[in-house]
Amino acid sequence: MAEERKRRVYPFAALVGQEEMKLALILNAINPKLGGVLIRGEKGTAKSTAVRGLAALLPELKVVADCPFGCDPDDVATMCQDCRERYQRGEELPVATRRMRVVDLPVSATEDRVVGTLDLEHAIKKGEKRFEPGVLAEANRGILYVDEVNLLDDHVVDVLLDAAAMGVNTVEREGVSFSHPANFILVGTMNPEEGELRPQLLDRFGLCVNVVGVRDPAARVEIVKRRAAFEEDPEGFCRQWEPAQEEIRRRILAAREILPAVKISDEMLLRIATLAVEMGVDGHRADIVLMKAAKTHAAYEGRTEVREEDILATAPLVFRHRLRRRPFEEVEEAERLAAALRRAWS
Repeated sequence: MAEERKRRVYPFAALVGQEEMKLALILNAINPKLGGVLIRGEKGTAKSTAVRGLAALLPELKVVADCPFGCDPDDVATMCQDCRERYQRGEELPVATRRMRVVDLPVSATEDRVVGTLDLEHAIKKGEKRFEPGVLAEANRGILYVDEVNLLDDHVVDVLLDAAAMGVNTVEREGVSFSHPANFILVGTMNPEEGELRPQLLDRFGLCVNVVGVRDPAARVEIVKRRAAFEEDPEGFCRQWEPAQEEIRRRILAAREILPAVKISDEMLLRIATLAVEMGVDGHRADIVLMKAAKTHAAYEGRTEVREEDILATAPLVFRHRLRRRPFEEVEEAERLAAALRRAWS
């Protein structure tokens, strides 16, 4: 049944267009420390399809079978406290494999539903911590998909972004605290017509892409034909695209291996800093994220040194949502970015 469900997910490689969105998702799959991706745009542009396709594309995970957080049995450093203590006692942890999960967060989600809850009465009476896992526990080592993130309560968004940045979720109630691993790829979507996120929250998303419906008639025809072929014969359609899927999978796994060895020269760092100054962004988060994104892109291209093209490919993803809007300014963000790139490289 698991294999059947896997086959019934529309193949990531079969998506037509939306190259920036696919690149941003792939970069986060290689390097979750990029801080997730915010996808802005209209409905019906394959946002959810791309996210679920990426999860199905990635290899299965080894997990501790009886752990609510799905800890990696081979990585003591990222285990929850319970798994770590069992491992240190010499206990053999039960191992299972499963697909990477895509966990959906509903707009109506409360903070307790997101972070989990502590049973204070049990802690007081018996001196033991009893934790009821929330969405962040379920999303550990997976993808947390937040549709219409701009409609969530700001405090809940803050909690999500904190956990995504730290890789840990900590719950504190009445002097009792509990922590567990929360390493996930955060993907948020929003329609700007329904309201914007506060600039402070926008800045904390690592990458951002704007998506619109494909305008080329021939490409739209191809989208319809592929979707119809998938619905008529999902298994046959997935078999047809498996070579392309395998190539993307191979490049992602190879990039994960290469990434720790990727170097960036002082010259490229100066280009990044100059570009950030030219764009007029606040703080230094953009510089740091662009450095990480450029290194991740280099790894995806199979290189161990950042080149100019790595910065050029990832700069729009990093700066798009960090541009400061000046009063009465009508210059398109693409034009501003292009002009800043020319100045930074001149």
